[in-house]
Parts: sequence; C-alpha cells; structure tokens
Amino acid sequence: MSKYATRAAETKGRVSPLEPDGLRTDFQRDRDRILHCKAFRRLKHKTQVFLSPEGDHYRTRLTHTLEVSQIARTISRALRLNEDLTEAIALGHDLGHTPYGHAGEKALNKFIHFEHNEQSLRMVDKLEYDGDGMNLCFEVRDGILNHTSRGKPATLEGQVVAWSDRIAYINHDIDDAVRAGVIKETDIPSEFRELFGQRHAARLNSMILDIIKNSFDKPYARPSEVFEREIMRLRKFMFDNVYSSPVAKAEEYKAVDMISFLYRYYTENPNKIPEEFGKMDSTVEQKTVDYISMMSDNYAVRCFTDITVPKNWNK
Repeated sequence: MSKYATRAAETKGRVSPLEPDGLRTDFQRDRDRILHCKAFRRLKHKTQVFLSPEGDHYRTRLTHTLEVSQIARTISRALRLNEDLTEAIALGHDLGHTPYGHAGEKALNKFIHFEHNEQSLRMVDKLEYDGDGMNLCFEVRDGILNHTSRGKPATLEGQVVAWSDRIAYINHDIDDAVRAGVIKETDIPSEFRELFGQRHAARLNSMILDIIKNSFDKPYARPSEVFEREIMRLRKFMFDNVYSSPVAKAEEYKAVDMISFLYRYYTENPNKIPEEFGKMDSTVEQKTVDYISMMSDNYAVRCFTDITVPKNWNK
C-alpha cells in the first residue's frame, strides 16, 4: 500500500470498541455492515434524477451507488490506497437520501435544515440497526459526511469517493438524459467531447485516468487543474440543460407537494410515526425527517395515499 493509504490497524476507532475479528479488518466489517443494512436495500426504490421513468434502464440511487463504488475502487487500487475503506464510504455515502431524490430534499428544506450527507451520517450513527446505529469507524463516517463538494475528507480514500461520486453522476446522468431524449450526444459542447471523449465509456475512462496520473504517490487524490475545471463546467452544463429541463422537472412539483404534506401531517400527528422512533432522543420535527428520509419512493406514495384517499368499506 502507498504511504498515503489509510491502514485499518491505525484507525481512529469507533465510539464503542469491538473485539477484533479473526478474518476481517475494521474497514471490511464496516463495508459489510453497510451492505447488509436496510437503508442500502431501500436505495433500489429511490429516484436518482428522473422521477418514475418509464423504462428499466434508468439509474436509481442504488445503481448510482454501485457505479460510484466501482469507479472509486478502480482509482484506489491504482493509487495503492485502502480499497476496503474506499468501498465502505462509497456504499454508504447516499444512505440518507430522501424519496424522489433532490425533490424530497427540496421539500424538507422548506421546513428544516436538511442535507443528504448529514442525514447519511445520521443513518449510520443513529437510525440503522433499530436505532442503535452501526458503530462505524471514524474514517468511514468522515468520508460519508464529507463526500459533497463542500466537504473536506480527512483521508485520501474519502477524496477518491468524493470525486468518484461527481464523475459517476455526471456521466450516467448524461447517459440517462440521452436515453430520455432530453439531450443528444452532439448537444454536449465540443470542448468537453474533445477533452473527455465522444462516448460514455471514453469519458469515464479519461476522467479516471486523469485522477490516477495526477495523484499517484501524492498526498491528495483529485484531477489535474484542467480536468477539475472542465469537469465542473460540464457539471454546470448538466444543471442548466438536464437537471432543470422540463422532462426532469415535469413531475417534481408533485413530489415536493407530497413530501411537504407528509412532513406537515407527521409533525401535527406524531402518534402516527412508527413506535421505533419513539425511543430516540430527538424532536418531533427530527423524528419526522428521519421517518420520511427512510422512505422509498413507493412507500412515500403509499403513506400519502393512506392518509388522503378514502378506503372502501362494507357494512
């Protein structure tokens, strides 16, 4: 391993120490805990970008997470970093996302401060394992919290995941947007196609290789100055032409209204929140946010329907 890699034997540890495992390192144990938790399974029914798309090939929050993990592991292996730590952070980085993706996040932010990375950390610290939390290592928790553009991961493995997240969503969202007819490959400005490549696989490969070449045997993990600038410019292109497009936004207001309704309903009727949240030392507002953020898209719809649609009855 590189001298800059984070070694499991030197972890800053857990809140509650565990007996050593005879087979797995601490970071392997964290990866396994995340992989087998309920929050991870729910990601398959959570929106990535396009709400309720017609078709089997659009990304969900789960497939996004797996793509981030694959990209991050490739980079970490090439840089001789700790692949187990990288994978644990990648698999856990989006566990706190709301139903309907950023539409749900937008709805909750009307009432209370909500950031999905902070909720992801809360998910592993407080909510999973029936409210006991997963008791993960500091380095995994730090990487989950700091994977967004505003974060500053304490480890190179965390830096790798943060950049892998951006590389993954920019490229797979282009792929989904082309499939949806929102844009064509030729709509991508020529400077990006010339620098990164003409197709999905070429773009991924060029961005991954640039990080590896720029960061090999260095105390950081990031793209070259040119690639970093142009990746962020391509990201802005996506915000301007895809994420705010009529196709992507067409049904968003309904999702925002539905999540907003659920927030108001549960804060006004806390007895309707499942009992498992009752033992948590938090406000009604926080319990409501925790409950809603744990919902899949389909479960949120069922809750909304149960509350608002009269049920059939027989005398």
